[in-house]
Amino acid sequence: MAFDFEIILAAAFVLTAVVWVYDRVAFYPKRVAALNDLSPEACSAIPKEVKDSMAGTPKWVTEIKSYFVIVAVIFGLRSFVVEPFQIPSGSMLPTLEVGDFILVNKFDYGIRLPVTNTQLIATTEPKRGDVIVFKYPKDPSVNYIKRLIGLPGDTISYHDKRLTINGKLIGEEFQADLPPSEKNQGIPVTQFKEDLLGVEHEIYKTMRAINLKGDWVVPEGHYFAVGDNRDNSSDSRVWGFVPEEYMKGRAFYIWMHWNKFLSVPNFKNNGSIE
Repeated sequence: MAFDFEIILAAAFVLTAVVWVYDRVAFYPKRVAALNDLSPEACSAIPKEVKDSMAGTPKWVTEIKSYFVIVAVIFGLRSFVVEPFQIPSGSMLPTLEVGDFILVNKFDYGIRLPVTNTQLIATTEPKRGDVIVFKYPKDPSVNYIKRLIGLPGDTISYHDKRLTINGKLIGEEFQADLPPSEKNQGIPVTQFKEDLLGVEHEIYKTMRAINLKGDWVVPEGHYFAVGDNRDNSSDSRVWGFVPEEYMKGRAFYIWMHWNKFLSVPNFKNNGSIE
C-alpha cells in the first residue's frame, strides 16, 4: 500500500478539529471567567500561554489546537480547490517531465468528498484531451496522471501504434527525431503532434516493438486514459478503464521542476498544460 497523504491530512484535520472543539467547551469559558476582572489593556498584555495556564488548559490541548486553522486551510484548499502533485515517471513525456510539480483543479469534475471521492455537486464533465489525475483502478491509494482519450460509449482501437476513435484515425504530424537522453530514458524517440479530434498536443513514440494493441468499448461511467509517451506508459491499454468515481481533477499548470533531491529546483517548464 502506498503512502496516502490524503488520508493522513484528513485524519490530522479531524484530530485538530476535535481538540479545538474540546478546548472551546471545556477551557474557553474558564479563560473568559479568569480574565473578566481585568481591564482590556491588561488582558491584551497577557501572553496566550499564561491565559491557557490560568484556565488549567493541558499543554497537549494547547499544542494540538494551535495547528487547527492551518490544517483546516490546507485541507480545504487541497480537497476542494487545487491540489499539488509531482510527476514520478516519464509516461506523459513530452507534455510532463519527471520532477514537474503540477496543480490540479479539484472542482472541474464535480465537488467531491475528501478520501471517499464521492461527488456532492456536479460541475463540468471531463473532456477528451484533458490531462487527468485519478486513482489507479488496481490500487486506489496510488494517483495516476494520463490523457483522457475515450469518453463513455466511445470505441477505441490501437494498432500499429496508431489510435482510432469511433472509426476515425487520429491525425499525427511528424515533429522531430530525438536522440537518446536522460529526459527520454536513454532511448531515441520520434515526436509527433497529435490532433485528438480538435485537441492538439505532443506525443512520443519509439522504434521498439511494443505489444500495446487492442479494441475497447468504453462503458458508461468510465473513461479511457493513455500516456503521451505511447510506448512507455502503463495505462488503459494495459489495466482497463477509469471509473468516474476515481477521477480527482484536471491538471492545468506546471509551477516548478525539481527532478532530484540534491538538485536545484527551477521554473523552466512553468506554464499551462496543453
